[in-house]
Amino acid sequence: MEHTPPPELSLALTCMRVGQGWSQKKLARAMGIPRNLLSDYERGRKTVSRERLESVAAVLGLPPTLVDSTLDFIRSIRRSSSRAHGRDDPEEWRIDLIAAEAGKLTHDFVSSLFGRLSVETRAYQARQEAAESWSRLKRYDGPARRMIVEEAPEYRNWALCERICEESVKAAGDNADRAVELAELALLIAELAPGDEAWSSKLQGYAWAHVGNARRVRSDLPGAEQAFVRSRKLWQAGAGADPHLLNEARLLDLEASFRRAQTRFREALELLDRALALDKGLLKKRILLKKATVLEALGDFEEAVAALRQAAPLVEAENEPRFLFALLFNLAVNFCFLGRYREAEELLLELRTLHIRLDNGLDSVRFRWLEGRIAAGLGKREEALAALSRVREQFATRGIAYDTALASLELATVYLEEGRTAEVKIIARQMAPIFKAQGVPREALAALRLFLEAAEREAVTLDFARRLVNYLLRAQYNPELRFEYS
Repeated sequence: MEHTPPPELSLALTCMRVGQGWSQKKLARAMGIPRNLLSDYERGRKTVSRERLESVAAVLGLPPTLVDSTLDFIRSIRRSSSRAHGRDDPEEWRIDLIAAEAGKLTHDFVSSLFGRLSVETRAYQARQEAAESWSRLKRYDGPARRMIVEEAPEYRNWALCERICEESVKAAGDNADRAVELAELALLIAELAPGDEAWSSKLQGYAWAHVGNARRVRSDLPGAEQAFVRSRKLWQAGAGADPHLLNEARLLDLEASFRRAQTRFREALELLDRALALDKGLLKKRILLKKATVLEALGDFEEAVAALRQAAPLVEAENEPRFLFALLFNLAVNFCFLGRYREAEELLLELRTLHIRLDNGLDSVRFRWLEGRIAAGLGKREEALAALSRVREQFATRGIAYDTALASLELATVYLEEGRTAEVKIIARQMAPIFKAQGVPREALAALRLFLEAAEREAVTLDFARRLVNYLLRAQYNPELRFEYS
C-alpha cells in the first residue's frame, strides 16, 4: 500500500514536540485542544497552518525563528533522501515518525535536528535573559556599568555582549559617543566571558566590529580601520567555533558602512552582497536599504531602485514607520535622479502621512525638500519656489551648511528657468555664511565660489546651475570629487 508522507508543517510540529520531550497529551493540554486533533495535525489528516505552528513553538518555549530552521532541515533531508534512493521514499518517513514517537531515534538526521533544537532553544533563553540584564544595567552610567561587569559574573556572557552591540548600533544614529561607550562595554564582556579560546576569539571579533562602527560614526576613520582589522583577525582565528549563534552578516554590514564612509563604494557593495548571502533574514531589509544608498552614490539609480523594490515587501510586512519612510523617501529621490517625477509624486501622500506620524522635525524639512524637487521637475515653479525657499531657511536655521547650499542652488535653478537673474544674485549673497561653516568639503566650497562669482556678474547659466546641483548631490558621498565645468 502506497503511503503519502505528512506535509512539511506536520513533520515540523512532530519534530519540535519530540525534540522538547513533550508527549502529545501534554502539548494538546497546553494548547487547549483535543489530543486526537493534535494527532491529526501531525499525521497530515488535518492541515496545520503556519500560524498554528508558530503558536506551538511559543507553547514549547521555542523561538519563532526555529520554525524556519526546522522546515529548512526537513527539506534538506528530503532532498538528500531523494538523491540517495533515486526517488522519494514516503514509507521511510512514516517509519522515522513512528520510531521518533516510540523513542527509538535511529537516524543521524533526527539526532542532529534535536541537537539544533536544543542549541537554539538555549540561545533564545540566553537572549531573553540578556534583555533583562540590559534593562538593569542601562540604568547606570558608563563607568558604573564597566565596574558591574568586572565584578558580577552573571553579566559576562555572549548574549549580553550581542545585545549591547545592538544597542551600540541603535545609538550610532544620534549619539556617537554613546555608541563608542556601549561598543567598548560589549568588548569588555567579550574579553571576560567564559569559553574556549576559539569561541572567545570569535566573540571578541564580533565586538571589535561594533567598536569600528562606533568609531566611524564619531568620524575616527583611522581608529575604525584598526578596529575592523582586529575584528577580522579574531573572527578568522575563531573559525569553526559557534556556527549558529553570532551573525557574520552583521560584521560585513558594518564594515560596508565603513567602506562607504571612505568612499570605497565598490568594496562596500561587495561586502553587502556577501552579507546578503550569509544573512538568515534578520538584516536583509537593512542591508538592501544600505545597498541602495551605495548604488545611488555610484550614480547607478536604476539598480538603487531595484534594491529598494526588493526591500519593499520586507519593510512593508513589518510596518515599522521609520524604515518605511526611509524606503519610500529614497525611492522617490532616485526617481527624481532618473527624471521619473510622476512616479516620485505618487509616493508623496504616503510619505506625508509617515513624516507626520514620526513627528521628526528634520524629516519634515527633508520631505518638504522632496516636494520642492518634484514640483520643479514637473514644471510647477511657484510650488517649487515656495517649498525650496522654506527649506533653505530651515536648513540655515539648523546650521546644516551643505544642505543649505544645495537647497539654495536648486532654488536658483528654478529662478533661472524663469530668467530671474537678479533673484539668483540675492541668493548667492545670502550664501556667505556657508563659507565660514564647518562640514563643507574644500572642493565643494571651490565650486560654490565659482557660482558666487558668476552670480555677482549675473552670468550664471541654467546649464551651469544644474551641473553644480548634480555635482553637490554626488560630492556629499565623495568629498574629494572636483567640479569640472568648461
